[in-house]
Amino acid sequence: MNKYVISIFLITGLFLPSCSPKPESVTPQEAKQIAEEAYIYAYPMLEHYKMMFAMAMYPESGAYTAPFNVLFNNPKLNGPEDTIIVRPNNDTFYSGVWFDVSNQPEIMEVPEITDGRYYSFQIIDMYTHNIDYIGTRKTGFDAGTYMFVGPNWDGETPEGISKVIYSEGNYLLALGRTQVFGPADVEKAQEIMKGYKVMSLGEYLGQENQITASPLLNLPPYNPAKVKDENFIGYFNALMAMAKIHPSEKELFEKFAKIGIEPGKPFNPDDYDPEIIAAINEGIQSGMEKIKEASMELGQRKNGWQLIANAFGTREAMQGKYLTRAAAAYFGLWGNDLEEAFYPETTFDADGEELDGSKHNYLLHFEADQLPPAKSFWSMTMYKLPAQLLIENEINRYVIGSATDGLKYNDDGSLDIYIQKENPGKDKVSNWLPAYDGPFSLQSRFYWPDPDALDPLYAPPAVKKEKV
Repeated sequence: MNKYVISIFLITGLFLPSCSPKPESVTPQEAKQIAEEAYIYAYPMLEHYKMMFAMAMYPESGAYTAPFNVLFNNPKLNGPEDTIIVRPNNDTFYSGVWFDVSNQPEIMEVPEITDGRYYSFQIIDMYTHNIDYIGTRKTGFDAGTYMFVGPNWDGETPEGISKVIYSEGNYLLALGRTQVFGPADVEKAQEIMKGYKVMSLGEYLGQENQITASPLLNLPPYNPAKVKDENFIGYFNALMAMAKIHPSEKELFEKFAKIGIEPGKPFNPDDYDPEIIAAINEGIQSGMEKIKEASMELGQRKNGWQLIANAFGTREAMQGKYLTRAAAAYFGLWGNDLEEAFYPETTFDADGEELDGSKHNYLLHFEADQLPPAKSFWSMTMYKLPAQLLIENEINRYVIGSATDGLKYNDDGSLDIYIQKENPGKDKVSNWLPAYDGPFSLQSRFYWPDPDALDPLYAPPAVKKEKV
């Protein structure tokens, strides 16, 4: 395994006084408008970098997983004791690797999947585009070897490579999910994860790897205050130095340059008139307000379920949709393409009242022709509010769905799910999703949804109060 020696400097040249020429003359009004537009563009990149810094660059962060180009696996299903991440998944194990391909390509190997189990690696670039997928939907169940290359690579593809995945930037994330068929399946799922391998191209070719560190790790340490004021320009410039400006955005970056946004350019607020700095900060604030407002309008509501579509995708799918991309990052980083997974969510019942397990029992009834249209699997997860965490219950069930052992369908093919805090009895316990004794949220997850369910978007039936 290629072990990178990571060195992080607390002060970098990107924030030292510079001898660069003063920014192009610009009025305060122009500076505000450009800063607003630039901040909306940069926001998802800054959020992505926040996670990259915490997970791969700063071992003391509390969220650290592994250094660059080293695979990390989390072979544990989330439970009520897991409180760091809100709305945790109880269907899959997570894996991942932060790739640094600035020196050479990196290789990922995946094993053959023989039991029909869903798995995927979502490949996310520095812009938060989902540039590709490896897994059940996209590449099938066969074993494969994939090569990840950066914008400056011009070498040859060696034999045995199933596909080359090209990135516009030198850093990218492969986020993996491996389905678990319940507690009894944990060990088998863990064995599959052991088959995921990452190595450098040199290692793949059997060559001695002399590289011990990336020359580009002089990125500024993430500072939550500095990414929210004029200093975001320094971060933006540092990140863009790791990528190539897309041809379609050349004019956009020429405009951004009027306030000092240029790939790799040092940033020093003293190079600016105070009124320009004030205008830039006003633009940042107005940009953030637009991002928050847009995040509330990402989807539509049907049968009480919030449906979000087309908020994540490839560059082609998201081209020019900078506010949507930023709003999606604010709502939740690293969402899947709609074709890969779909996540309806609700906090309301059929009467428009908030779901509350201390007040009512509920029934979610699917007619035979209403069952969730997922080619891989579907599930419903219970979260207590406002914490958005899993709840303790007597049967240790936090999710119910197509993979639930013993789930009973009615004679006509329909399905009833009982959502309540108390055990409904032995005849119904197989279909019981224990509810929180208070306000709660239901999160659906449909993995590899049927294309017919995406246009128009499928919504589960409304959750109804059960008659007692």
